[in-house]
Amino acid sequence: MKKLMDTKTLTVAAMLTAIGIVLGFFKLPINQLIEIRFGSLPISMAGMLFGPGVAGVVGALVDIGGYLVKPTGPFFPGFTLSGIVGGIIFGLMLHGKKITFLRVLMTQIVYTVIVGVIMNSYWLSLLYLQGGYVAAIVSRLPKELIMIPVYTILFYSVLKAFDKVKVGAMA
Repeated sequence: MKKLMDTKTLTVAAMLTAIGIVLGFFKLPINQLIEIRFGSLPISMAGMLFGPGVAGVVGALVDIGGYLVKPTGPFFPGFTLSGIVGGIIFGLMLHGKKITFLRVLMTQIVYTVIVGVIMNSYWLSLLYLQGGYVAAIVSRLPKELIMIPVYTILFYSVLKAFDKVKVGAMA
């Protein structure tokens, strides 16, 4: 967490947090069940630029900030934990490594399985299904699998663009 003591790192992390909060309000609906959301994109950028610690903090702050700005239901700390774990995954798999399509695909698969399928399904089952964890996984799994290539292409395009302009050089 020593990285957050650096002014440039703190400033960029704060900007990514603000962007993540704003992007969290936008979604592109494909049908009634599937929609493209953009809120985790800045968290992945924080992971690529600064590593798992800073990205975990950005993930937590994006979740908490999004709730404070525009609550869409009850605050549940499980989703904040999902944001932290997502940031850690992006940081571990992207920071200091060459951004390739395969690396972003593998990162998205790990993120989807751990955060999207396992963690978020559990949180939703606690909140809305009174313990129907398996039912939550079964109902969410097709959507999560369909979104892997979509998010991989989106994340790869953005991360590669940032990598090309050497934004990572500030880290």
